[in-house]
Amino acid sequence: MTEESMDIVTFYVISDSAGETASKLAQASMAQYPSVEFNLFRRTFVNDEEMLLKALEDAKEENAMVLHTLINEELVTVANEFCEQNGLFNFDVLTPVVGEIERRSGVAPSREPGALHHLNKNYFKRIKAMEFAVKYDDGKDPRGFLEADVVLLGVSRTSKTPLSLFLANKNLKVANLPLVPQAHIPKQIWEVDPKKIVGLTNDPDILNNIRKERMKSYGLNPDTAYSDIEKIKAELVFANDLYQKLGCEVINVATLSIEETASIILNALNLEDHSYYGTV
Repeated sequence: MTEESMDIVTFYVISDSAGETASKLAQASMAQYPSVEFNLFRRTFVNDEEMLLKALEDAKEENAMVLHTLINEELVTVANEFCEQNGLFNFDVLTPVVGEIERRSGVAPSREPGALHHLNKNYFKRIKAMEFAVKYDDGKDPRGFLEADVVLLGVSRTSKTPLSLFLANKNLKVANLPLVPQAHIPKQIWEVDPKKIVGLTNDPDILNNIRKERMKSYGLNPDTAYSDIEKIKAELVFANDLYQKLGCEVINVATLSIEETASIILNALNLEDHSYYGTV
């Protein structure tokens, strides 16, 4: 089949809540096929059979791939049987995993739609982590380094702030410090356990392009000392020398997304991702 003759592939995400889980699964799958055209429809807060059947009929019209995260057993049965009878691809995201947890734990699931989004202690811990990341962004208050779960170091444009906020969304307290050659390094950095510190680096040419684009976005001349390749190289040497002295983890973010870098940090520092569970 040629690229011109390929049909559009359609996903229908059906959920009794916001549909984020199945949507992310669909998006992760679609990302593997950059040359394929996709449609993604969401039918959310589906809480009765009438709404479900309407969504399924719409999916049938499109010959869509159905991904559903329904927790009500009756609705799950309706969805699975409809798709089987009508020859629709159907992926029941929750039932196999929920059933296995019940088998292992001996505890029946609550069967409550949207349970993930409850305002529990975990949620409020995440809000505090976000506030911490904002308060201690860019080394505003060095005392934050001693309270942080993770300390990010890096020269300008190595994604320190986006990473801080992304990790905060996983309930981690993150502080970060921009590195400039000859600038004073706060004494608190040397008091932090190196196992909590991550040094971020980048390739000089990539950093050069990022900084030029940054200047253009401000309507300024892209060719300044900030984007000078030799100065960038000197900054990276300074940063890497500091990382060696600290004995911290070093990550080159040149080809990594924020999500990928965060995952590497969680693994490298042996930290748990607390974004999806907590005590009610």
